[in-house]
Amino acid sequence: MPEIVLATLNAKWIHASFGLRCLRANLAELRERSSLLEFEIAQRPADVAEAILAAGPRIVGLGVYVWNAGPSLQVVRVLKRVRPDVCIVLGGPEVSHETEAQPICALADHVVRGEADLAFADLCRRVLAGEPGVPRVLDAPLPHFAQLRQPYAEYTDEDVAHRIVYVESSRGCPFTCEFCLSALDVPVRKAEQAPFLAEMQRLLDRGVRHFKFVDRTFNLGIAEAAAILRFFRERWRPGLFVHFELIPDRLPELLRVRWAAGARTSASMGR
Repeated sequence: MPEIVLATLNAKWIHASFGLRCLRANLAELRERSSLLEFEIAQRPADVAEAILAAGPRIVGLGVYVWNAGPSLQVVRVLKRVRPDVCIVLGGPEVSHETEAQPICALADHVVRGEADLAFADLCRRVLAGEPGVPRVLDAPLPHFAQLRQPYAEYTDEDVAHRIVYVESSRGCPFTCEFCLSALDVPVRKAEQAPFLAEMQRLLDRGVRHFKFVDRTFNLGIAEAAAILRFFRERWRPGLFVHFELIPDRLPELLRVRWAAGARTSASMGR
């Protein structure tokens, strides 16, 4: 039975959690002692908690986002009422800010603020070793792509066949929109292109046809964006769907040409 359960409540089943897969991919020697459990926000919190506890974990890592914060609070309440000895670790954008004011954080044993790819693994090692004095709130050092194991192998064959597959070629956002938590994710960091495209090829080879980029601003770097568009255009086949978020004031001729050349993509222009 896994000692570490990584769980979250997705808006719908079709949305495979990218964050959980990033965490599991970077657990290193603890990966085989972990498992992923994904739920939907429509499920009863008691049923979610029962399924988590049935796995017999010592640590439960729960991803908290704006769409699942309410149900997640109810799940944590049930977990702590039934198994107060289980270590609850929270992470995600919704608990990375105003942490002390949130009831869900008060119930948890630990909260990892920021990008927890590496910090969560370190916390698990300390908890499993029984190390005393582990801080309740940890601020994760900002990781760079070169430090991270990519999460794409964590997508199962069922994910590939039936769910949206999320990918990222960059992290962070250069804008400072007051309404958006992404405004706090600086600096922008980019994945090394050759290894990233190699991962995209592996996903294509496995049968992935629906890619959704989580980059805050896909076309921030024109050369990198054009190379990725070219990659997918050259491999386009019926049924391939690639989703990016763009800013419309950064569409120079290079990108427009790539876009119009038959990539068959869908763009969400958020700004």
